[in-house]
Formats: sequence, C-alpha cells, structure tokens
Amino acid sequence: MTGFRVGSATHTGRVRSNNQDSNLIADRLQLYAVADGMGGHQGGEVASALAVETLEAAPPTEPTSDALVEAVKRANAAVFARAGQEPALRGMGTTLCAIAVVDSEADPDTTEIAWVNVGDSRVYLYRDGELLQLSTDHNLVEDLRRDGQLTDAEAAVHPQRNIITRALGIDADVQVDSGTVVPYEGDRFLLCSDGLFNELTLDQMTATLRRLADPKEAADDLVRQANEHGGRDNITCVVVDIVDDDRAEVASAALAGTAAGIDADAPTRAVPAVAGSDPDLAGFSAPAPRDGDLPFGRPSEDVYGDLNRARTRHVTWRVLAFVLAVIVVLGVAFGAVGWYAKRTYYVGYAGTEVAIYQGQPGGLLFFDPEVKARTGLDRTDLTDAEAQAVRKEQSFASLTDARSFANRIRADVEDRRAARTTTTTRPRATTTTRPRTTVPPATPTSTP
Repeated sequence: MTGFRVGSATHTGRVRSNNQDSNLIADRLQLYAVADGMGGHQGGEVASALAVETLEAAPPTEPTSDALVEAVKRANAAVFARAGQEPALRGMGTTLCAIAVVDSEADPDTTEIAWVNVGDSRVYLYRDGELLQLSTDHNLVEDLRRDGQLTDAEAAVHPQRNIITRALGIDADVQVDSGTVVPYEGDRFLLCSDGLFNELTLDQMTATLRRLADPKEAADDLVRQANEHGGRDNITCVVVDIVDDDRAEVASAALAGTAAGIDADAPTRAVPAVAGSDPDLAGFSAPAPRDGDLPFGRPSEDVYGDLNRARTRHVTWRVLAFVLAVIVVLGVAFGAVGWYAKRTYYVGYAGTEVAIYQGQPGGLLFFDPEVKARTGLDRTDLTDAEAQAVRKEQSFASLTDARSFANRIRADVEDRRAARTTTTTRPRATTTTRPRTTVPPATPTSTP
C-alpha cells in the first residue's frame, strides 16, 4: 500500500500585499494540490481557495485518473459559476495542479500516482537524484518555446512568462492535462506555484530536495530561498514523499542518506555523498531491489521505465496544428522551388546538338532541366562566336524568346550553307573571238 509523508509551505513573497495561492493536504483522500489565483486583489484568493475546496469536497467517485480529471472539471465549473454570480469577481481564475493515488489500469491490485495540471503551476518528480517536470506549463512563453520561437534561456527571462493560456474559471469547460507514474519508495513529488520556480533554478531545487529528508523542512527551505532570490510573487510548495505504510520509519531514507531500516543482508548500490551533507554518510549504500521482490510489483529495476506514460496525454490540438502547418509549409516550399526551377528556358548543347531546355542551367536542388525542343543544328555548323554564345547557356523568360535566339543562329547557318552552294554550282563564263578582216587601202586613181 502506498503511504505518504507530506510537508508544505506558503508565503506572500516580498512584493505582493496578499497571498492568492492555496494548497490542499488531504491525507485521508491521499490527495494533494496547489492553486495560484488571479483576477484582482480579491478574485485570485477566492478562485484558488474555491478550487481546492471543491476538489476536496467532491473527491473522485472511484480512484482512477479519469475520475480525478472530472473532479478538476467540477472545480472549474464552481469557479466559473461563482465569477458569473458576483460582479466583483468577474474574470477571476486559478491554476491547479494535484496528485492522488489511483488504481492501476494495467493491474487493479496495484496503485499508481495520478497527476493533473491546468495553468502554470507545476508537478515535479524527484527520483534517484534527478528532478523531472511531469506537467507542461500553459502559458504564452512556453507555447513560444515549444514552437521553437524562443530558446530555453530566453524563455526563462521573458517578461511575458506570467501570461497563462489556460486556467480554471475562465470558460465553462477546461482541458486538463494528466498522467500517471508507478510509485517507488523514496520518490518525492513537488507541487508548486510559479513563485518558486521563477526564482530558483532546477539545480537549486534539486539540491534542496536531495539535502533535506524531512518534507516540511524541504518545503520551508525552498520558500526561504525563493524569497532570498527576489520573492516577486506568492510562493507555495507541497512536498510529498512516497513511503511504505508498513515501514513508515524509513520515510525517504534514500533521499537523506540515513541508514534507518536498511536490510543488512540486501545487495547494495552506491549512493554518492551530497556536497554539504553529513560527511559521516559519504559512501553510504542503499539497498537495491532483489529479483522477485521489486517494490509495488515493478517488472524490472528500471525505475524510470514508467515515466513515459506521464507524457501520453500531452498530444493536443496544438501538436496536430503544428504538424499540419509544417506539412503546408513544406508543400508550399516544394511548389515554390519547383516553380522557380521551371520558370526559365535556355539554349545549350544536348550532346553535340543545339537544343532548348526548360529549367535552370545545371539544375536546382532535385529539379533537373529538360529538353523542350531540338533545333537540328550541330556544334560543327556554328562559328566560334555562335558556339561560344550557346555554351554560355543564356536564360530566357519564355520558350518563344529561346526559340527566337535559336532561330537567329539557324538563319545564319542556313545563309552560310546557301552561300557555299551558290559558289559551287555557278557556270563559267566563255569568250568568243571574232576574226578581224583587213581591208587593203584603196589605190589612188589618176586622171589622164
């Protein structure tokens, strides 16, 4: 059976005048939540408090992940209805993240930890020295980061990172992110409002959860550090440790490095000493699960094997829209490249024959030019100047212009052929010499 040790802390911060955060510690229901209200001085407080009160007053009818999601939707309806009834509360809303014990869908005899989230409060899982964010923020900056428009570093300091895109109480219905994790003794869940993770880095939160075994001490220290780093918003966190009810005395033993309750005969795995921790604990070894005796019916020692399911419900319409947008962009780009590649013509050689091509000389990407017309002219028919002009592969805007260029060359070639033919077949001229007749001079006649 899954058991818990829980600690929580909340603070107004160093800038705000009131605390609009709320948290829920419902041990009897094994249900824990954090809400961060918005909507003015009064509206935020009312929205977050009403959300966790509704969640506690109307627990899931059956311990399943889907039932927990429905409980969150009932909380949304309650906040939405209250905002509609009181003009002073119009536009109020709240984030909400929660975890609860539910029956496993795969094996009814085992339990899992279900988590839900709406808004930008977060659910983390600390396991084997690493802190993993299970939930996804519903805010403008996170949407831009997921779309590749912002880097992680830019998103961390973006001035609009507090603009959320999903919250309880804004619409009559709400989409709820959810997932499940198979629990492992020594796991530690952290639920918090953005006032914590906007002030502390992931490494700082991880170091605190690793250093402090008591969940209350860890929660208090996280809030203290957030205030020291600015405290620009309300700060709330709930730390939930997974323990075995039959062995409550070893609560989070692996987290703090205490040897209480360790089976001396069990094989061990080394746990590195934490910087700043008790030096006497350096080299401490915690028990490793034995074959056939894995906690909570786990099929293997891969403690991260079940975390993939934590993301299975994050495929939303945004993902589908993004995929469709990528397909459209690729299609448009392909068409544009194809149009550009085929928009021109040029005259070049196809072997030794002069031909007219459609396309870019040499081709463009995977679009090769193709022969559209052959002229019947051979390279040997051309003068050096004409051959050089063809080798330049001059581009033309239309097939007609390319034909005109080729036809001018053809005309010059045909004129030269005609000139050669005329010179060869013209008849030779003949000269006729007429005989000259010599007339003797007249004899003078004398008169008697």
